[in-house]
Amino acid sequence: MLGRCELVAHREPKSKLNSDLPNTSENLEKREPAAGSGPAAEAGLWADFIMALRFFSRLPTGSSPHQKPELGRIAMALPLASVAMGIGPALVLAGGAMVGLPSYFAAALAVAGIILVSGAMAEDALADAADGLFGGHTPERRLEIMKDSRHGSYGVAALCLFILLRVTALGTMALVNPLAAGAVWLAASVGGRSGGLWLAVALPPARRDGASAVAGRLPAQNFAVGAVFSGVLLFVLAGPFSSVTALLLALLLAGIVIAGWTALCRRLVGGQTGDLIGALGALVELAVLTGLLPFVLR
Repeated sequence: MLGRCELVAHREPKSKLNSDLPNTSENLEKREPAAGSGPAAEAGLWADFIMALRFFSRLPTGSSPHQKPELGRIAMALPLASVAMGIGPALVLAGGAMVGLPSYFAAALAVAGIILVSGAMAEDALADAADGLFGGHTPERRLEIMKDSRHGSYGVAALCLFILLRVTALGTMALVNPLAAGAVWLAASVGGRSGGLWLAVALPPARRDGASAVAGRLPAQNFAVGAVFSGVLLFVLAGPFSSVTALLLALLLAGIVIAGWTALCRRLVGGQTGDLIGALGALVELAVLTGLLPFVLR
């Protein structure tokens, strides 16, 4: 018995998913060092950008050797990688609504698009985190549940609510201003992925095995570079369709979510995992959308 409801949603074991190093929610836990890592490995912003894309998406990235993921490098290039991941789905949202598709239908298509692009990383992470944190009674049991390939009641509920809230927010904005909907969503997704990495700054890996333990904590300076870049993109993308007050509110809500999630993870499992980082990214995205939504609709 797993100590949680197992009536729904069975999937392949995570170790079998995406064996060519793109993502699943357990990226930080299951990735192995790959060819091309080491002192002679390619470095620079472009290499970091490719590393971030390979880690967080299923987009094609060429035939260059895969390097061992390094959070310090990924964090600085992640905002740009997030734009590359999100621009297509954002255009589906804005373009679909502009050509006459019902706004909520366009929003559902766009969300389906980002799920395909990201390999459902955020969705899988949020579901696993909800099952583990709320389905176990000890840190060890919570971590064990998070590694399980099946989703329980908490996980399915969290997954459904995440998709529903996304589609509702995007569809509502697209009904009023399709361009604003696409730009605001792109800004929120950039902020979400970068904000989620704070957990790797604040907390040590909760497990001794896996790439998360090898990578250790993300250096605060590297996180700050990515966070500032994300903040600039937030103002550039969402600013024309909102206000300074809206942007500050979005940042405040994101900060509250990050602080609360970090405290919860520290108390329940004593550290961070790939699932917990990915789940925080999803929650920060929702927080930014929540802060901006009322102002875009005015």
